[in-house]
Amino acid sequence: MEKTSTDAVTVDDVIGFEDVLSDDGTRIRAWTNDPGGRITGPTVVLCNGLGTNAWAWPALLEPDCGVRVVSWNHRGVGGSDRPTDPSRVNISDFVDDALSVMDHFGIDKAVLMGWSMGVNTMFELAARHPERVTGLFAVCGVPGDTFATMLGPLHVPRWAARLALVNAARTTKLVGWALTPFTTRLPIGPLMIGVVSHSGFMLPVADPELAARAVKEFFSTPVEWYSHMALATSQHARVSLSGIGVPAFFVAGAYDLLTGTKHMETAASKMDDATFVELKATHFAQMEQPDAVHRLLREFLEQVAG
Repeated sequence: MEKTSTDAVTVDDVIGFEDVLSDDGTRIRAWTNDPGGRITGPTVVLCNGLGTNAWAWPALLEPDCGVRVVSWNHRGVGGSDRPTDPSRVNISDFVDDALSVMDHFGIDKAVLMGWSMGVNTMFELAARHPERVTGLFAVCGVPGDTFATMLGPLHVPRWAARLALVNAARTTKLVGWALTPFTTRLPIGPLMIGVVSHSGFMLPVADPELAARAVKEFFSTPVEWYSHMALATSQHARVSLSGIGVPAFFVAGAYDLLTGTKHMETAASKMDDATFVELKATHFAQMEQPDAVHRLLREFLEQVAG
């Protein structure tokens, strides 16, 4: 049986999958890092980055991580069905999926953790259903209008960044059918991860094997479908933070090309009870510095519980 590099724990032992029916009838593939019910620590609902998967969170796959995580794969990704109506892939639909997953696992309310576009989802959920949320832990993401905050370290104006990235998504959606046969066959392994991690887009990761698994599964999604989802989520406007009263924690990457740190710091400054921390990391902070991110998460959970 195939094994991960996390203490030789088998894949089946680390992650458990369950099918959940969302409100519009779409079958969602949910997952948890505690399929055997052994973790006694607090439960966190993870709103993951767009089209990403469990393998992008090495610290959460450690047997003694002390945090029970419940999450799901986005529509049309990782075993989740595409909706009957292809337009149902926006942030509001992801919020409905999150609530369906919470209900399925019997979670009345919990701390939400978001990464990248998942930060949009968790803030939208907190704004619409404050009774289901006890805290917000954001990793390399902002509460809405994400495309305008990309390319921040390059000092690209918000309007220009949004225009460039939306047009790029439109182009890849049109030509994705030609790209997918190549992206799904890329020879992704620790060696390739090593090359990418010295490109500036990503820094060296703590676990190249898990990173390779995460990237390989990410590229299993057809390019045209991912671009379709990206265009839909790019329309999500900034969430008003004035009505969100739970504690929040923002973890930013100083070299993040996909989410500007200044935009995360600004969001934190607009909340009554928020903390901002900047790590020497890129957009993949939880892969590059898993122990640091996990320590901050554990400290935040203790703060919320207290």
